[in-house]
Amino acid sequence: MDRKKFLLTSAATTAGVLFSSNIINAKQNAQQGPPPYSIDMVKEFVIAGHGNLEKTQSMVKDYPNLVFSKFDWGNGDFEAAIEGAGHLGNKDIANFLLDAGSRVTLFVLTMLGKTELVKPILEAYPKLIFANGPHGFTMLHHAKVGGKDGEELYSYLQEKGLKEDWVKIK
Repeated sequence: MDRKKFLLTSAATTAGVLFSSNIINAKQNAQQGPPPYSIDMVKEFVIAGHGNLEKTQSMVKDYPNLVFSKFDWGNGDFEAAIEGAGHLGNKDIANFLLDAGSRVTLFVLTMLGKTELVKPILEAYPKLIFANGPHGFTMLHHAKVGGKDGEELYSYLQEKGLKEDWVKIK
C-alpha cells in the first residue's frame, strides 16, 4: 500500500470510528432521558400537596411528571404529594392530583370515602387494614380526616380491629 492510500484509509477509518461513537452516545443520551428532578423540587411539591392547591397546580403545569415523585423524609418514610393531601384531608388537592395522573393509594381512597373500592381490596387482603401510610398514619386516620365521606370506612375499620390512627414508623 502506498503512502497516499494509507493516509486516506486511516483518515476514513478514524472518521468512521468518531462518527459511530457520536451515534452511540446520542442513542445512550436519548435512552437515559432528562435528568432527575432535584430533591428540593420534589420536597417543595410534596409540601405543596399537603395544602396549597394553587402551587400544586402550578408545579404540575410546569413539571407534569412530578405527580409520580416521592420524597424520603428519612428512614424510608416516602411520601407523594397526593399522600400529603390524603392524610390532611385535602380532597380538592387529592382529586386534582388524581385527575393529573397521580398514583392512587388505599389511604387516599379511604380519605375520599371510596368505600366501594376500598372494602373489596381489604376483604381480599385483610392484613392491609393494619398497613401504615406516610408518617405512620393508618387508614383509620384517613377515614377520620375524610369527614362525612369517610364515616362508613371509619366504622368498618374499627369493626375489623383497627384502633390506632397513628403508629410510630421511625
